[in-house]
Amino acid sequence: MLTYAETVVAARREARLAGALATFAKVAVEPNGVNAIPSLVRGWLDSRAADQETLDRVIAGIEQAARENATRSGIDLRITQESFTPVVEFEHALRDELAKLLGGDIPVLGTGAGHDAGILSASVPTAMLFVRNPTGISHSPAEYAAEDDCVAGVIALADVLEGLACT
Repeated sequence: MLTYAETVVAARREARLAGALATFAKVAVEPNGVNAIPSLVRGWLDSRAADQETLDRVIAGIEQAARENATRSGIDLRITQESFTPVVEFEHALRDELAKLLGGDIPVLGTGAGHDAGILSASVPTAMLFVRNPTGISHSPAEYAAEDDCVAGVIALADVLEGLACT
């Protein structure tokens, strides 16, 4: 378990240094007893970056750290890529049109778009609107948005849909 924990810390470090994200959010431990030393730990890594080169570099750094940690501890390590979604770049023309419809100067955020929008973008022009989140934390119990920000998001979406329908 300590080797796994060291790898989680290494993943956070590698991602932070590259301006990327890396999270182990799903873990399976066997046996999963309160007072048992695990004989098997499985962790699922979700890593995201603005471009493929950065993502590859982050994953390679995490894998190297995991192998070094395992070797140092005399632990067997197997790394398997379970799934992969390439970096999605949304259509700039649609993004620019949304900015125009919403009044001009709006921030453009990287999405790490594993969302439905990322999948749909292969077939249709796609963009995403985000509701302000004071913590900046996503996909976590700490994520929240104030009601007035949610209302502003709904109004922005309605404005965009009306603007696109009338174009």
